Amino acid sequence: MTPADLAEAVRHAIRTAVDDGVLAVDPPDDIVVERPRDRTHGDYATNVAMRLAKPAGRSPREVAQAIADRLVHEPGVGLAEVAGPGFINVTLESEALGELARTIVVAGPGYGRSDELAGQRINLEFVSANPTGPVHLGHTRWAALGDSLRRVLTAAGAEVASEHYFNDMGSQLDHFAASLQAAARGLPVPEDGYHGDYVADVAKAVQQDRPDVMELPDDDQLAVFKAEGYRLMAEQIKASLHRFGVDFDVWFSEKSLHDAGEVDAAVARLREQGHVYYGDGAVWLRTTDFGDDKDRPLIRSTGVPTYFAADAAYYLDKRARGFDRCVYLLGADHHGYIGRLRSIVACAGDDPDETLEVLIGQMVKLQQGGAELRLSKRAGTMVTLDEFVDLVGVDAGRYSLARWSADTPLTLDVDEITKRTADNPVFYVQYAHARLASLQRNAAELGFARGEDYHPSLLGHERETELLGALGEFPRVVAAAAQLREPHRIARYLESSAGAYHRFYDSCRVLPRGDEPMAVELVAARLWLVEATRVVLENGLGLLGVTAPDRM
Repeated sequence: MTPADLAEAVRHAIRTAVDDGVLAVDPPDDIVVERPRDRTHGDYATNVAMRLAKPAGRSPREVAQAIADRLVHEPGVGLAEVAGPGFINVTLESEALGELARTIVVAGPGYGRSDELAGQRINLEFVSANPTGPVHLGHTRWAALGDSLRRVLTAAGAEVASEHYFNDMGSQLDHFAASLQAAARGLPVPEDGYHGDYVADVAKAVQQDRPDVMELPDDDQLAVFKAEGYRLMAEQIKASLHRFGVDFDVWFSEKSLHDAGEVDAAVARLREQGHVYYGDGAVWLRTTDFGDDKDRPLIRSTGVPTYFAADAAYYLDKRARGFDRCVYLLGADHHGYIGRLRSIVACAGDDPDETLEVLIGQMVKLQQGGAELRLSKRAGTMVTLDEFVDLVGVDAGRYSLARWSADTPLTLDVDEITKRTADNPVFYVQYAHARLASLQRNAAELGFARGEDYHPSLLGHERETELLGALGEFPRVVAAAAQLREPHRIARYLESSAGAYHRFYDSCRVLPRGDEPMAVELVAARLWLVEATRVVLENGLGLLGVTAPDRM
């Protein structure tokens, strides 16, 4: 019996109480059943009676007792007791709890998925590195969190498009082109240019692709370095992210908005809404009407659109593509963008609380040997994604970045997250999966198999029921991670479940040792539980973009 099955049993018990004339309430759609921290309180607990007490006109304990008296007759429920102010503690029959292992194994990769967010179309924008340098460590945190969030939202039934936005308009590309040109000429990079070995590498690559570039007039040279440098840098960004397991559905170009006339159309749309005015020779959006600290210019006095105009066009483009909700993952230095984006949404006639979501993440630092790693010879200013992967690997990198809430400032120790010991969380979880796979290989060598003759009632040991209870929580954890936009909940769940498995393994022998007698039915039942645990760990690691190794 899964928690969802038990919630339906509670709902049926409420309906029965209503039919019996004991309660006069409507059973809620969202009945929550959770694992109690104290196992002496049963397998699950629900607070539904306290929610129904006021509409029922009865005390919470009276409502709880009416439900418990009927819940105990539901299939699979062994005991239902009223506790505290009105909780109902439920103990399942061992066979009903053990059936969960079969449910998980049969569902396989689908276990944990739900339709919690079905019908929602979400545009998820993250990383969005400027095409003027490598992906750095700050982007890397968003790459891990954003891609994990994409996977979690999809698992909860949402239709998600992951999107990377290239800021390929404006002066930064001109400065980049000048930096490439200077490097190609063997001259110092301009003071306002880009530094680091990668600039010389890109300049050399441009010259290889365009051997005639240095023979062109100065302005034409710059045009070539700008176009080719952008192309090469974008390709490198895509390659670095792909190596990290992050591939976007959409690579969006800011320039495409201007080329398609969408920026002009956005300004016209906002003007029609009555929020655009002229002042000091420029065109402004009256964002102060919607809580912004000052109005924002859309068109400069020179006639050139601002980044803000492009932001407005980009939001409207997303909405025109049919997305119900636009989620932006931004760095800590972009906190001021929240008010601006909300103003754009409101000026466009949408409700920011319904169609916009901005997640702000804190900085991440890297240390090794007790000292912070700050400078990169390649990037010139900070550690790059490629260097990070070279140092720690993809699995350790993604897991370590994804296991913390985005709003938590983070310092990662290279030595700690690469240790192959139980106090390294990613190793701890991966090792549990490898141990499960090894156990099943050993079973096959000894001639044992799960088979179809499964006896779930045999899984009655305290450590077995603890592990089954943990596995039953997985769908709820995935749904909560999706609803709250917190993929770190998956990592913490995996660590807890791996601990439950290790305790089970230490207390319950799965395979006989030597000539030790052991019932074949018990071996088979425990092998079902072993495979169910392996499925959950594999599915959970997959949501974080981390591999589930069979051997370590």
